[in-house]
Parts: sequence; C-alpha cells; structure tokens
Amino acid sequence: MNEPISPFSKEQLLPKPEMLEIQKQKGELFIGVPKETHFEEKRICLSPNAVAELTANGHRVVIESGAGEGVNFTDNEYSEAGAKISYNTKDVFSCNIILKIEPPSLNEIKLINPKSILFSAMQIKTQKKKYFEVLAKKRITAIAFDYIQDNHGIYPIVKSLSEIAGIASILIASELMNNCSKGNGLLLGNISGVPASKVVIIGAGTVGEFAARSAMGLGANIEVFDNSLTKLRSLQHKLGYPISTSTIQPKTLAESLSKCDVAIGAIRGESRTPIVATEDMVKNMKDGAVIVDVSIDKGGCFETSEVTTHSSPTTMKHGVIHYCVPNIPSRYARTASVSISNIFTPYLLNIGEKGGLENSARFDKSLQKGMYFYHGILTNKSVADWFNLPYTDINLLVF
Repeated sequence: MNEPISPFSKEQLLPKPEMLEIQKQKGELFIGVPKETHFEEKRICLSPNAVAELTANGHRVVIESGAGEGVNFTDNEYSEAGAKISYNTKDVFSCNIILKIEPPSLNEIKLINPKSILFSAMQIKTQKKKYFEVLAKKRITAIAFDYIQDNHGIYPIVKSLSEIAGIASILIASELMNNCSKGNGLLLGNISGVPASKVVIIGAGTVGEFAARSAMGLGANIEVFDNSLTKLRSLQHKLGYPISTSTIQPKTLAESLSKCDVAIGAIRGESRTPIVATEDMVKNMKDGAVIVDVSIDKGGCFETSEVTTHSSPTTMKHGVIHYCVPNIPSRYARTASVSISNIFTPYLLNIGEKGGLENSARFDKSLQKGMYFYHGILTNKSVADWFNLPYTDINLLVF
C-alpha cells in the first residue's frame, strides 16, 4: 500500500530555531538647539558638557549662534565640545530632533521639516487650537518635557525646576525685605538677640519643601499650610525637624499671615490654582511684608496677586510687596539649564542606543507619557478635550 505523500518537503519538516526580535542597531541622532526667542527666556536645553557627551557617542549637534549667551555659555565652548555653530536659524530647525525650552512659535514650526521630533514644554493654557493643527499637518512627533513621568511617578524636569523655584523664593524674599526694596529692613534669618523672621509657606509640595529647607537653613521660624496631612507628615520627615504645620483653615491662616514677614504661595491645582489667601488677609499683613506667589503661573493663591515680569517684578498692595513672576527658574538660567540638560542627556543617549525614538518609546513608558503627538496623531487626551481635537491612545500606536 502506498504511503501518503506529504505536501511539505523534508527540510520544511525539520525543527527550526525560534526567531526572536532583533534590537535595532545604534543610530546617529541629528540634534538642533535653536536660540530661545520667548520674552525673558534665557535657558538652553543642553550644556557644553552634555554636547561633548553626545558627540562622543557619535551624534551630531547643531547650536544656533548665541543660544547660550543668556546662561554665559559661549559659541566657542559649544564648538570645542563638538557642536556645529550655525548662524542660520533655518539650518538649526532642519535637524530631525529639535530641543527647545519654550514651545516653538507658528513661524518656527514652519521651519521644522515634516516627520521631525520636537522636545519642548507644551504650556497648554497659552496655546491655541491652530498650534496643534499645524503640528499634526507636519506629522511631527512631539514630546512635552514637563509631561515626562518616570517609573516612580515623578516628573523629573518639573520636580527639578520646582526645587529651584522653592529655593529662589526665599532668596528673592530675603532681598526684597531690605530697605532699598521698600521692605521692612529685616534680615531673613536668626541673629543672636533679635527675634527670628517668620515665614509662612502655603503648600507642602516640592516648592514648599525647598522653600522650607532654605528658610530653615537661614534660621527663620517656619509654618507650612497644606490640606494634605500626608504631604505635611512627609515634609516633616524629609526636613528631620518638627516644624509648625497646619491644614488650610481661613481663621488660622489669616492669623499666621498677620504675624509673618514673608509668605510663599506654593500651591498647585489641577487647572487654576485655588485662591486661599483673600484680600482681607493681605490687608492685615505687616507693612513691608513680602509675598512671593510661585503659584502665579496657574493664577496665584493670593487674591491680590497679579502677573509681573523679571524686568519689573514687584507691585505694592496694601503695604505688602508682591513678587508674582511666572517661571522663576529662568531667573537662575544657568542652574536651570544645567539641571534640564542633565535630565535630557540620558534620554537622548538611550534613544540613540535603541536605534531611534520609536524603538526607545516602546520600552520607555516615561517617553510615552510625555508624548502628545506621534507622527502627527494627537495622543494627549487633555489637549484633545481642551481643543476638541481627535485623539488616539498612544498604546495603540507604539507597540
């Protein structure tokens, strides 16, 4: 009896090794860093040391001439680090990866090549619908560095800038208290035989923590208000000192503000920062007292707060000095730039090692969380809801 004939050859029936996915080879990145044109913005995304590390790993970096002037990084320093210095803005924006602090303007987006990658802040509240439509039309992949969230639930760049803002708020207040700034002539600190200055901090987050650290280091008396007992307990644990804390109760807060020399607003809300210090509370504060409302970038937590600028930073209301400048870290542009650069550089090196952003984003969830456009497809639900735009979950696109 004839045996059945198999439709497969002998070679096809032999066992074969399992085929595994091969990781993409290391790729060369072409990075452009344009000069910031936003009002009073001096920071830059990469320091010369970061550029040196990137170029040593085979990547190309183009820096627009003068981009580092605001932080005292010269073109020569970048050139010696291996960057190409360009005097043509269009050449910088022609790189396939663009690094910016502020979101690019519509005119700057016109210079970006289709399918490029953009790293910058997003600042949804200051944008218009057209901005996102133009990005989509160019099929740009855009990552908001202020939305990047690591595996521990921390926003690394936001946290770093909040640390700067917290420390800076006390330094600014201490300067405004002097007689030359129409302050009350007190030194923010603790001098033998002189009662210590009193500082009220509203908010026990990162800004509040670093403001408390700085004020405590100077010897001031500190009182921190927050409606989260967990944050208040955590703050006391981190500081290692039993500071005075309280939930935000109007009567208690009003009494503390009436006796303080400095008040720091460090509360953040989901949309607008809630107003917790009313105008009546401010009226009852000491003449020459200082308010530094770090929350002003989201509306401010003092009812009397109004946005000011770095060039004209203070207003006087009810005898109280108000400092309400958004984006305080740009006042210390070099420190902020080095901090941002230290966070950006490992991400860029990892993207290069993985063979590109797409492959890197498959394994790095923090990049996915920061991504709000993927090849022109909107992947951020908040933007979609805010501007009534179509939205696609990033997990359906990157796999």
